[in-house]
Amino acid sequence: MTNAQMSQDNQSYTDADSREFLSFVLGEEHYALDIMSVKEIRGYEAVTKIANAPPFIKGVINLRGDIVPIVDLRLKFEVGEATYNEFTIVIMLNVAQRIVGIVVDGVSDVIRLTDEQIRPPPEFGVAFDSRYLLGLVPIEDHMVILVNIESLISSDELGLVDKQISASQE
Repeated sequence: MTNAQMSQDNQSYTDADSREFLSFVLGEEHYALDIMSVKEIRGYEAVTKIANAPPFIKGVINLRGDIVPIVDLRLKFEVGEATYNEFTIVIMLNVAQRIVGIVVDGVSDVIRLTDEQIRPPPEFGVAFDSRYLLGLVPIEDHMVILVNIESLISSDELGLVDKQISASQE
């Protein structure tokens, strides 16, 4: 099914029946995240490194007065080459009332999916912790991995969102 066919098929669903996801590429794999968490898409820029941060946390940037941590998902998930040039993409997300940037190889498309199209995540076999998966969707000749980006960014593993602050603001 082509993207045009998928868009036509999905137009028959109401907004209540479906959600939109931004698809992106990491290495050879296709991923997607809920578009409602996307603030903006921009090119990679130099970051200020943070001492003793894990390798996948590249540093921080000043985004119009907000100090934004930049996470390279290619390094976090151990997929693809981590090169930084004019083609490197950063997706700025608004998660738990905090802005976080994620580095990806490329942004593909916006896809509209119904719950029926989303398959449950496997417990093994994916180079990705299934706690951060919403599910899998077969599209054309590949599988799209739906990332629960809020769960990943809010995880203790990344430590980018202070649990006490995010809990007090709910």
